Amino acid sequence: MLRRGLLAWVSRVGVLLILACSSLSLLYVMTCSPHSEDGLVSHALPRPGLGVGAQGGTRAAQGGPTGREGYHIMLAEREEQHKLHIASLKKQIAQLKEALQERSEQLKGVQDSMDRAVGGGRGGQSPAGGILAEGGQGPGADRSHADLQEFLRSQLGRAEVHQGTRLPSEYAVVPFESFTLQKVYQLEMGLTRHPEEKPVRKDRRDELNEALETALRSLNTPRDGADQSRTTKVYSPSDFIEGIARTEKDKGTLYELTFKGDQSREFRRLVLFRPFGPLMKVKNERVDTANVPINIIVPLSQRADKFRHFMHNFREVCVRQDGRVHLTVVYFGKDQMNEVRSTLENTSREFNFRNFTLLQLNEEFSRGRGLDVGARAWKGGNVLLFFCDVDIYFTADFLNTCRLNAQPGKKVFYPVLFSQYNPTLIYGSQDHIPPAEQQLVIKKDTGFWRDFGFGMTCQYRSDFINIGGFDVDIKGWGGEDVHLYRKYLHSNLLVVRSPSRGLFHLWHEKRCADELPPEQYRMCMQSKAMNEASHGQLGMLFFRHEIDAHLRRQKPQRPVAKKT
Repeated sequence: MLRRGLLAWVSRVGVLLILACSSLSLLYVMTCSPHSEDGLVSHALPRPGLGVGAQGGTRAAQGGPTGREGYHIMLAEREEQHKLHIASLKKQIAQLKEALQERSEQLKGVQDSMDRAVGGGRGGQSPAGGILAEGGQGPGADRSHADLQEFLRSQLGRAEVHQGTRLPSEYAVVPFESFTLQKVYQLEMGLTRHPEEKPVRKDRRDELNEALETALRSLNTPRDGADQSRTTKVYSPSDFIEGIARTEKDKGTLYELTFKGDQSREFRRLVLFRPFGPLMKVKNERVDTANVPINIIVPLSQRADKFRHFMHNFREVCVRQDGRVHLTVVYFGKDQMNEVRSTLENTSREFNFRNFTLLQLNEEFSRGRGLDVGARAWKGGNVLLFFCDVDIYFTADFLNTCRLNAQPGKKVFYPVLFSQYNPTLIYGSQDHIPPAEQQLVIKKDTGFWRDFGFGMTCQYRSDFINIGGFDVDIKGWGGEDVHLYRKYLHSNLLVVRSPSRGLFHLWHEKRCADELPPEQYRMCMQSKAMNEASHGQLGMLFFRHEIDAHLRRQKPQRPVAKKT
């Protein structure tokens, strides 16, 4: 019995000893093994002694460390990789923040413009068409601003900014203009502009200056996340090299500005876009011209034959078609005076036309003096004046355009007329010249827009008197119209300047008198040269001898018959 109890006790002690040994073994293994976090990393890292080193050899071959020390080294390498990755992410975030900041500045500029527009029109209609409450605020204001911003963003997407668009031909391309701090280089010049010039118009100067200032402000604005201890370059206008700009009239204006960079062959380029906003209804009014007569004033000296041609068109357009015109002729001198009076009297008898006045001045011809006398001679109240010349052809549609674009105390109309070239040069000879009415074709080879002339104008008599009229001291040809034009430009009246499809200058030989002052003589000769023919036609005349020689060489030679 005692033996059996002793055996049971020994077996229990044995079991306990085995369990204790197992526990000690397990505790030893757990103590000597890597911690749990090291174990997690060990799945992603090669084991010490087996991994490939940085230079391609194995750590076992190099006698590298093993165990816990090896794991710590690999963890340090992993930490360095994480740091590099984090630095790369920070750089990308900084770039994204910079792009976001630029977009925010653009939107803020649009918002400020809208706020100024709303503030200037309190209690009125918002640019987007919503009615604003007092102070420019209202439930529809925020929505209107959001709609406008969305529209402006869509304009950027529609324009040729990020990529081109398919065009039907080379003539559909919208060209760029290039510019520097001082000059603009342009393709579309007309007759008064130059291929290289300083911007004369204030709106053009302000536009380019604003683009340059915006670019400089963007370059000099610190970027978010940039190293503040690093010295950065401060850009100034002297760093601007050149820019290009073009306008798509239904979308906006694109600017690309290039600046000097930090290095000699490094540049900074900024791309700006000025989107055009949606159309705004400004006015909707009814204009009644039924009771708006026009007093056409024509200064004249001799040239009775030209006056007969003028009256032929006057009878058809003013008497038969329009019927709301008075004609004032201011004649200088006595020579051919009877012929002019006879032409007027014949028109009066044939068409029962009584609305004309003939004034005679026994003095040297002065266009400004004649128009001034004719305007002041009218005693029938405030009338619309049309200053005209004897070699001008106009249509009934032009008379309505004259009425619509002039308004007393507000607007004067300075149309750009189409000036004919020499018909003999256009049609080859006198025998092939068609009637005058058939020559009135607006084409490149038949004439040009006379954008340097300001003699034909529509304005109310009250505006003419208030502005001071013509400079009557100017004698002879030219100069007086420019002085009057500048007076209106310096006033608060709106000057409407546009081409008119119903106003033509008929070609006539121009003579520039020797007694003209140098400036007037130069203007006269310049006008004479431009009146003759187009650039291509003048070139053909200049090289006509070479052309004739070429044609003679191209003629086939007849074979000479052999004598038998």
